[in-house]
Amino acid sequence: MNTPLKIVFAGTPEFAAIHLQALINSHHEIIAVYSQPDRPAGRGNKLQASAVKQLAQIHNIPVFQPESLKDSQAQDQLSALNADIMIVVAYGLLLPTKVLNTPKLGCLNVHGSLLPRWRGAAPIQRAIWAGDQETGITIMQMDEGLDTGPMLLKSRVAIEAKETSESLYHKLSLNGPQALLDCLAQIHQLPQEIQDNKLANYAKKLSKEEAKIDWHTDAEQLERNCRAFNPWPISYFELAGLNIKVWECDVVANITDSGHKIGEIVAINKQGIVIQTGKDCLCLRKLQLPGKKPMSSSDILNGRSDLFTLGTTIA
Repeated sequence: MNTPLKIVFAGTPEFAAIHLQALINSHHEIIAVYSQPDRPAGRGNKLQASAVKQLAQIHNIPVFQPESLKDSQAQDQLSALNADIMIVVAYGLLLPTKVLNTPKLGCLNVHGSLLPRWRGAAPIQRAIWAGDQETGITIMQMDEGLDTGPMLLKSRVAIEAKETSESLYHKLSLNGPQALLDCLAQIHQLPQEIQDNKLANYAKKLSKEEAKIDWHTDAEQLERNCRAFNPWPISYFELAGLNIKVWECDVVANITDSGHKIGEIVAINKQGIVIQTGKDCLCLRKLQLPGKKPMSSSDILNGRSDLFTLGTTIA
């Protein structure tokens, strides 16, 4: 067994907590956890601890929640821990150079992409959005850049035809912890692979504005958007003053040569509601009306057939 390491862990959401649990279960020593400050959440808008903080508290691990690590007091606090290494997973705060150099072995990041393919905040979603056939986990040595550090270990995961961000997130949350443990077991032997910046793309955050369907876009891209934006922010369109969310859809080759308008409902059948796009058609299979649960298009039509009629054009 490799020598146990004194680890400081930095992370915030559930994805990070899954990695923290793997480290807790290992022979390594988690001496402290860093997580973002508690944020308002839920209907009551009450302060809520992050998934990482909650897990750390269960295991009586000290938790630090500085607003920033640029502050000298926060940096001195980290230095006093005398950690061998810092593991960073979806922490959400920038690490200044001084922090990166504080642990003996520096800081490692678990990144949800096969770097340098997708750098930035939404690599899981952007891989689906772009139509990538595979993605994975990269364990990298952190530097001052945004996901630009030398790569130590990669673990690959296939992206299936109907993969959503939620299902891919789940795959990577199972894949990442083992990759991290494997990396730590070989930390002194693994070569550092420099990233090729020419192959890098920026995985910008998703937005509700981006989720609004533009029917001029090709159906193939809209179908990928639908999967990439699931479970948030969910693709949607406006009809009769309602924002209608699209949870599932399929691409349908143009079913007629009569020259339908873009956004026009060209067919309604058991499979769904078929709409003309910039190229080919999109069959809407699962929709959600405001205040309702997601339902199959056939169930929606049973109750609100007035919303969807042949020849109607959706803006």
